[in-house]
Amino acid sequence: MVVKMVGVRRKARTVALQTLYELDCSAHQPNAALARLLHEKALPDEAADFARSLVNGVQQNKKNIDDVIRRFAPAFPVNQIAPIDRNILRLAIFEVLFDNRVPVKAAINEAVELAKSFGSDTSQKFVNGVLGSVVTAYIQQGKQREGTENAEPA
Repeated sequence: MVVKMVGVRRKARTVALQTLYELDCSAHQPNAALARLLHEKALPDEAADFARSLVNGVQQNKKNIDDVIRRFAPAFPVNQIAPIDRNILRLAIFEVLFDNRVPVKAAINEAVELAKSFGSDTSQKFVNGVLGSVVTAYIQQGKQREGTENAEPA
């Protein structure tokens, strides 16, 4: 059952990635692009809902997500990152920092798998490196917050 869920979720992420890529490279309407891809892939309702929530979440948080990419990949202006890599990062950063429905490691592993499948020879290393930096920084930030919340006032 778990293996089946991972496979369905991966297909949903693939549809979400393909939709985000299409939107990034064209003037197509988000709902129309997503509906077409969902129809082509014939995903179960739960997976289609997951893909919709990913696309909508990335679209709604795109500015903040791109700010995170700028911070953790400063040598690569966001608009100059390969569109497929840029959208894999957007998807994974949304899942890690905004959505929190899957474990961080799972989101990163899924992003690396998408990079292997759709990106260039260097995509998986780039995606993994950026996401590793993002997660490390946010975990440190979280620990610093925890430390200050539990500290007694002076």
